[in-house]
Amino acid sequence: MAIFRQLDEHVEKLLALFKKDDAWLIVINADPDALGSALALRRIMARKVSHVGIGQINEIKRPDNLAMIRYLRIPTRKLIPNLAAQYDKFALVDSQPHHNPEFEQFDFSVVIDHHPLLPEKKPEADFVDVRPKYGSTCTMLTEYLYNMRIRPAKLLATALMYGIKSDTRSFEREFIDADMAAFKYLNKYADTKLMNRISRSEFHLDWMRYFSRSFYNLRRVGQGLFAHAGKVENPDILVIVADFFTRIHGVPWLVVSGVYEGKLVVIFRGDGMRRDMGKMATNLFGELGSAGGHKEAARAEVDLENLGNEDPEIFMLKKLGKGKRGVIKRI
Repeated sequence: MAIFRQLDEHVEKLLALFKKDDAWLIVINADPDALGSALALRRIMARKVSHVGIGQINEIKRPDNLAMIRYLRIPTRKLIPNLAAQYDKFALVDSQPHHNPEFEQFDFSVVIDHHPLLPEKKPEADFVDVRPKYGSTCTMLTEYLYNMRIRPAKLLATALMYGIKSDTRSFEREFIDADMAAFKYLNKYADTKLMNRISRSEFHLDWMRYFSRSFYNLRRVGQGLFAHAGKVENPDILVIVADFFTRIHGVPWLVVSGVYEGKLVVIFRGDGMRRDMGKMATNLFGELGSAGGHKEAARAEVDLENLGNEDPEIFMLKKLGKGKRGVIKRI
């Protein structure tokens, strides 16, 4: 009995795109799932193309991401025009072209992702594999490796395993049997001590001030919570604060916002039962900037100029309260 689904047609179509003279760049918005997926796709391409690199659009400052890159030797670089100019083919993993304006400059030949599909913004590429039911893109790439009979080396297996662990929040978020099967399969080859070392690298000491600010600004919004962290040095801080607040008993959903490089960044988290965070993000901010995500986790980014000169925190309070008096209360 096969561990994973058969992907013969997918594999054949994907491999047909790789030519010996091509130079490929795998583009990511770096997080553990994207980093692990990119490393796996790089392994698949390695002996089939002239050169393959990994380039991330975001500045990486989150400690576990930095630890992952360091310990697992992931050769990703900040994506700048000079880097992109060295490649003639582009792949996108763990994202879709509409997820970030920086992706719009590329004509992607490959898109592999597990986020929800928007009917009006379906990816256009020679090869598209999007599976919204999957808990992580690393699971999808593990299936490809298995179908190609590529045994993942220790560092690659650890990267994929950590990507699954991170995006499913250790299987607390929605996942399917394939995610669990991939995690168990990779465990045979991964270095669990390295993975634990990466997992423990969560916070910078100077990030504590953002926790303090978020606690001070914490408000009840109906049954949910909202906190504004003000200006942050990196948007990953907002993700970490939001994930921390998910541990509060009896809170079905929450929103954490902050300002980074002229943008309002909003992180949504939910229990997956009462509200769809992806739809909530799209409904509130889809017409103002980029917005979307999963039922349990979503994100929005809006240029400050689109707020109509309004204070970002006040803007958020009005959006979440929808003009209803008494809905928002200080904790």
